[in-house]
Amino acid sequence: MRAQATFQSPMSVDMPADVRLLNMTASVLFVVGALLMAALALMWLIRQPAFTIRSVRVEGEVMRNSVSTIRANAMPQLAGNYFTLDLAKGQRAFEAVPWVRQAIVQRVWPNRLAVKLEEHRPAALWSTKDGDDQLVNEQGEVFQANLGDVEDEALPTLQGPEGSSAEALGMYRKLVPVFERLEMHIDTLDLSSRGSWRAEFDSGAEVELGRGSDDEVVARSERFVATVTQVIERYQRPLVYADLRHNEGYALRLKGITTTVSPPGKTGNRN
Repeated sequence: MRAQATFQSPMSVDMPADVRLLNMTASVLFVVGALLMAALALMWLIRQPAFTIRSVRVEGEVMRNSVSTIRANAMPQLAGNYFTLDLAKGQRAFEAVPWVRQAIVQRVWPNRLAVKLEEHRPAALWSTKDGDDQLVNEQGEVFQANLGDVEDEALPTLQGPEGSSAEALGMYRKLVPVFERLEMHIDTLDLSSRGSWRAEFDSGAEVELGRGSDDEVVARSERFVATVTQVIERYQRPLVYADLRHNEGYALRLKGITTTVSPPGKTGNRN
């Protein structure tokens, strides 16, 4: 039989526990030190003047404001550089500029910002109880702006409880084609705190539309439009007031005449 010699590397010899602990501690300290140095180097790098925001490229809708005006309003609100700038705060800074509805802010390497803007498009005036008139955009949102900047002098006025601007604009859009059949154009549409609608027209006439869902209010208006021309033609007087809140018809006040009209198939009383 051959004898086999076994050699064991000194590294494989079990080291005492305190030596292993010391080696492990040294390794951890080395890694932590390296990470700390890397973090310090990174902090030094990102604070270099080369990364200070030097220009802002504005894109999108800038019809109401010049690019220089937008920059002048928003730039003082921006803090930080390419790395440290809070994009959410930057977005709010640009959206605080008059007429700006939405802003998307992006970083452009190494020291620029790109901002894409969407402006408010006025759809109506919003009248408040304290007389501080505002504007309603096409999305039904109320916003502050200089009313003198609005070119369209035919904007309707909407009124209602706080937070009801979108509902009021939606109802207005549904009623416009109905009353235009009579060449009646809505100047003011009001929603009361009890949910009742009232419309004032460019002719000076007022119509109480009553409460209910949009479909119910529109249906009452369509029945009114379908029959009121016969009454107006009969008396040859302009409409002053109409109340559509009656279950069996509607009440009219023509200039100098008060009339109650029932739906087709029912007998109405005229005074």
